Amino acid sequence: MKKYIVGLSMVLLSFSLGGCGSTNNAETQSSTEKTATNNAKTIEVTDADGQVTVPKNPEKVVVFDNGSLDTLDALGVGNKVAAAATDNLPAYLKTYKNVDSAGGIKEPDLEKINQMKPDLIIISGRQRDFLEQLNAIAPTIYLAVDPSNTWNSIKQNVKTLGQIFDKENVAQKQLAALETSIKKTKTKALESNNHALTVLVNEGQLSTYGKDSRFGIIYDTFGFAESDDTIKASTHGQSVSYEYILDKNPDVLFVIDRTKAIGGDTSLNDVAANELVAQTTAGKNKKVIPLQSDVWYLSGGGLESVKLMLDDVNNAFK
Repeated sequence: MKKYIVGLSMVLLSFSLGGCGSTNNAETQSSTEKTATNNAKTIEVTDADGQVTVPKNPEKVVVFDNGSLDTLDALGVGNKVAAAATDNLPAYLKTYKNVDSAGGIKEPDLEKINQMKPDLIIISGRQRDFLEQLNAIAPTIYLAVDPSNTWNSIKQNVKTLGQIFDKENVAQKQLAALETSIKKTKTKALESNNHALTVLVNEGQLSTYGKDSRFGIIYDTFGFAESDDTIKASTHGQSVSYEYILDKNPDVLFVIDRTKAIGGDTSLNDVAANELVAQTTAGKNKKVIPLQSDVWYLSGGGLESVKLMLDDVNNAFK
């Protein structure tokens, strides 16, 4: 009888141990599968061209769009940036000159990018002609700023990057703080009733930009009234003369020096010193405001660049 009991006990113990082993194996397998699923996770986001499937929390990112680059920096995921158009970075993004070069701002180095095997590529309009080739290398998103709906499109782009990098709460907090600053500037602009004109100067040649243009944020978001509300929206602006500036007689004249941003002869670019500009209300009241050219011409639309743009236009109230 004792032998029977001992034998039965050993059999039961064997089943018990076998059951535990199966449970442990199942748990280990489940954990492994879960990790693999997380590593392979993708999400759907919306860019300027529609729905795009991208990896969640990509580890290696190539960034051509400087506004997106400064947003990634502000969200605390700048360490994921493996390459950028390093020869055309604004001064405020100089830290990223240490990453690999992905080619020129208008012509990506497709062979090098392919060798890097990135998880995600982020472009601006300057690289849009290469979208198909870049998409063949890695999922590519184009986060454009809609000039007819500037602030809302910037917010959407920031939220999209927050979603991709699992930083949605950080993105929301920073957007809320930025929106508060924008409202303060807009209130000042509306109360001042200042009419502004925005010009870009390039080796002495002038062009102007109004609402619904690449620099329309001055009007539709920051609240300045236009000195000329007939300016046609155009990528390269509307060519004008110094006589035009005198005729429009702005209270505030914002100046973007393209030559300073990309290089060239700046000897003819001192708009404030022009004798016709000196006769305008802006000239008389020292309201010819130089904007940070590398920010406005090479970047914009990011969490950090919009802050810098706000700092620039707030000089109109000093």
